[in-house]
Amino acid sequence: MNIAIDGPAGAGKSTIAKKLAEKLGYIYVDTGAMYRAMALYFLEQGILPSDEAAVSKAAEEVDISIAYEDGQQQVFLNKANVNGKIRREEVGNMASSVSVYPSVRRKLVALQQKLAETSDVIMDGRDIGTCVLPNAEIKIYLTASPFTRAKRRFDELKEKGQDCDLFAIQKDIEERDYRDMNRDESPLRQAEDAVLVDSSELGINEVVQAILKIWQERN
Repeated sequence: MNIAIDGPAGAGKSTIAKKLAEKLGYIYVDTGAMYRAMALYFLEQGILPSDEAAVSKAAEEVDISIAYEDGQQQVFLNKANVNGKIRREEVGNMASSVSVYPSVRRKLVALQQKLAETSDVIMDGRDIGTCVLPNAEIKIYLTASPFTRAKRRFDELKEKGQDCDLFAIQKDIEERDYRDMNRDESPLRQAEDAVLVDSSELGINEVVQAILKIWQERN
């Protein structure tokens, strides 16, 4: 069985998908981490997100794989573990910018589909239910208000001791939403057969339980 979770940046997709995977014994495929790993490579090579030709050429040089060590997902970029680097803000912004290019998407989608063909997976991203796994048995569109998502990110950064501005984070999220929803290639949207889950007023466990209920109804 495949479970697809789509939604905008900061909606909690990765957190929820990981907890569901643990409870159900499924493989969690963090597609956002894969895009971020590729974006990290572009940043390290000094490639501008606006240079589609350079991005497309560099994408051919990238090898990205996912492995589990002690139950934790590890992301490898050209055989180097990059888990500690891919969550930076600049990497996320680069990932959002270059994900519009067909060459980037084609390479990563092929790997994601191959994983889903052979295992029970939970996959989260922007276009899983609409493009990557259109035949997924369960599709969830997880969202929250821009302010709620910004506040979560603000609290996360503050906890790490990083100086940040709440409204700057919200502006960045709103701009990323616009890019994701208005790109020509696989824009972010709710699949027709996806269940909408708004986490603005829900805790993590409440969201997990809501999706588990949907899973139980389908089994």
